[in-house]
Amino acid sequence: MEEMGEVVSIPATPRNVGRATPPISAPPSNLHSPSLTRSPLLQSGPRTPRTPRTPRFITPLASPMRKAIVSMKGYLEDMGHLTKLDPQDAWLPITESRNGNAFYAAFHTLTAGIGAQALVLPVAFTFLGWTWGILSLTFAFFWQLYTLWILTQLHESVPGTRYCRYLHLSKAAFGEKLGAWLALFPTMYLSAGTCTALVIIGGSSMKLFFQIVCGSSCKSQPLTTVEWYLVFTCLAVVLSQLPNLNSIAGISIIGAITAVCYCTLIWVMSISKSRPPGVSYDPLRPKSELARTLGILNALGIIAFAFRGHNLTLEIQATMPSTLKHPSYVPMWRGVKSAYLIIAMCLFPIAIGGYWAYGHLIPANGILTALYQFHGNDTSKAALGLTFLLVVINCLSSFQIYAMPVFDSMEAGYTSKHNKPCPWWLRSGLRAFFGAVSFFIAVAFPFLSSLAGLVGGVALPVTLAYPCFMWIVIKKPKRYSAIWYINLGLGSLGVVLSILLVAGGVWSIVDQGLKLNFFKPQ
Repeated sequence: MEEMGEVVSIPATPRNVGRATPPISAPPSNLHSPSLTRSPLLQSGPRTPRTPRTPRFITPLASPMRKAIVSMKGYLEDMGHLTKLDPQDAWLPITESRNGNAFYAAFHTLTAGIGAQALVLPVAFTFLGWTWGILSLTFAFFWQLYTLWILTQLHESVPGTRYCRYLHLSKAAFGEKLGAWLALFPTMYLSAGTCTALVIIGGSSMKLFFQIVCGSSCKSQPLTTVEWYLVFTCLAVVLSQLPNLNSIAGISIIGAITAVCYCTLIWVMSISKSRPPGVSYDPLRPKSELARTLGILNALGIIAFAFRGHNLTLEIQATMPSTLKHPSYVPMWRGVKSAYLIIAMCLFPIAIGGYWAYGHLIPANGILTALYQFHGNDTSKAALGLTFLLVVINCLSSFQIYAMPVFDSMEAGYTSKHNKPCPWWLRSGLRAFFGAVSFFIAVAFPFLSSLAGLVGGVALPVTLAYPCFMWIVIKKPKRYSAIWYINLGLGSLGVVLSILLVAGGVWSIVDQGLKLNFFKPQ
């Protein structure tokens, strides 16, 4: 409340001109008493005349009331009194704890935004070539950074409401039925599909780590690939018993550090070795024009899948406190900017350095497989073993944050029905059940990690298209303005690309259907 000047409610006492006023002494505690403040002896200047707009209660006698109003306003601003929170949020793992900060947001975003999917980026360059590969990667990076900014702004775009989950924001923008139809499947597919891919990559990396460390002289019986999948899943389920998203902040810190380390190790070791003979940088030319077009679409899908994690942005921001004075988007955007600066420093060297080192010889599984295939003999076992170990640790960390929306959804079904939090035994059972489902899918579809193009096509609207349309619907920018055209154009382009990428991914599955080994992980 703006401070008001002191106003008296009685006429000014007449003064005798030329007569000095004797000084008045009083104890300090009495200088602000109502009787003395009304005394003309304490007035050093002329009175402030009353105006018609001066409220009658704004008088020195109302000072306690004025202080109480100011104190109440500050309290309400600090507490964020306008935000209506769902009582069930206190029982769910995403919003159970709201003491996050910019550092937590940066580490969560790093763990979600960088991972094993980055290792496949050089494969996209084999279809796009140098120029279009770099241009596509750069354009996708800034596009998804813009949509990230949109999501952080829309988290509290409506006064009194926090959209703590991507699905909630989608329903608010597109309506209950259409919003659920548009967002539920892609977000759950992205979370569950990523967890399954992490089981495959993590289990395979554990197997290779054991082979490197143990070597040919090891007398122990090695585990099969399925058994390594099971070992990885058991470790992931044990870590998933941490109760909420804020409680895995330490795991996210470890995951972020390991991701940066193994990405740096892989591209540095790749460019420091001599290139294999026969390396070429000419884009692949399939036999038919249709195959070439679909190959380009699959490459764009790989790039789109590299920038995952938008389905977790609102959930990460929901772990932060938010008030009118200190809204949550400020620390969230600070953490996102820091995280994506580091992500760019990892993704671009991986893509460019990997393509320079292996060219069109790079296998479909990415640069890590190429390093082991071409330089496994002339690279120290310690460096290779450390790289695979870092990949395993990062996969375990990423599993936790990508599984959290699934855990939240399963527990929300129980809390909404029974109006009480999940007991600990049910929470543990649900998370173990999800781990078992991920393990089963990984065994049934061991080639899932190589379908990055299809997964990227399905996830692309969540990352690049929907946020642009949400901004138009919720913020309502002036029609035909620049920002209106930008969001409409980017959103429409994202939807068209998604349809084309899914078609290209499905064609790849049909074309390679006889080569896919169901229930036979290698």
